[in-house]
Amino acid sequence: MSKLRVVVIFGGRSGEHEVSLMSAKSVISALDPRKYEIIPLAIDKSGKWLLPNEAAKMLDASVAPVLSLDTPIGEAGQPPLVPDPEAKTPFLDVVFPVLHGPHGEDGTIQGLLELANIAYVGAGVLGSAVSMDKAMMKAVFSQAGLPVVKWETVIRRHWEREPDQITAKIEAEIGYPCFVKPANLGSSVGITRADSRGQLVEAVNLACEFDRRVVVEQALSRPREIECSVLGNDDPVVSVPGEIVPGNEFYDYEAKYLSDTSQLIIPADVTPEQRRLLEEYAVKAFKAVDCAGMARVDFFITEDQQVIVNEINTIPGFTRISMYPKLWEASGIGYQELLDRLIELALERHEDRRRRRVSFTP
Repeated sequence: MSKLRVVVIFGGRSGEHEVSLMSAKSVISALDPRKYEIIPLAIDKSGKWLLPNEAAKMLDASVAPVLSLDTPIGEAGQPPLVPDPEAKTPFLDVVFPVLHGPHGEDGTIQGLLELANIAYVGAGVLGSAVSMDKAMMKAVFSQAGLPVVKWETVIRRHWEREPDQITAKIEAEIGYPCFVKPANLGSSVGITRADSRGQLVEAVNLACEFDRRVVVEQALSRPREIECSVLGNDDPVVSVPGEIVPGNEFYDYEAKYLSDTSQLIIPADVTPEQRRLLEEYAVKAFKAVDCAGMARVDFFITEDQQVIVNEINTIPGFTRISMYPKLWEASGIGYQELLDRLIELALERHEDRRRRRVSFTP
């Protein structure tokens, strides 16, 4: 049986470039070379596309034996060529985007792959875009009846024009402490806790360096941070829940990727009713944004034991020690099997898209 050609795209023009490299290395190392011809593609921080040999140099040499580095892709610095639909041997079978953050997790690369009629792992354009934008995501979750914390959206240009008025509104409607986040970024990049007006101003200024829209959220008192992994298309399933005990004040970038002081507790110690709500809310959140393939849904459990939805991540961290694969491992699906399943779901979703009529005659 011929191998499936899998193009793994990583890097990207975002603040999560380095995280993407970590995830890509793990994915490429785990994909079974007996089943797949694995072709690496990278996007550097300037937006230039790097072809297989250049892309491989961005990763550790330990992944080299499983990579296909000689497959012609396109001209240097350009996106991949569109495959010939009449070709007997497909140019490629599926793309596995491991691009965290803007220009990878926000629907842009998904739109390119849709235009090229190429199957790809994960959520489509709509699900990716809505899930990436924290302000839109919370609006959709609220409309779907999911419990979320109070939040306000700040536009960078408005902030630069009238910071005092916006600060006063945040203080009146959200108060302190609060968290300030770029609307379209993940991996806790640019996120700051503010306990005073001075800290709030500094936090918004920092977040505005990463995005033109900023979300300010109510900070809960000593919440537990719980995460669930979701897998599937129209009939998703949910993993066991896991709990994060941050080594820092909150689960920031350093706690996630640079230090080993945070604890991952799998499975999380929750009541049967909380477990039921976590599963129910995870599926509801997944469907509310029209997600597909995979997602990690993050929750808070408050001091009075209420379950609150925090956010959904459509391309979660994918190293072997990342929460998404670890939760599935605890649920009986190993890392390699998980990758196989995600590729199957991508092909399934692609075939479903192909059922759409593309012409209409009255």
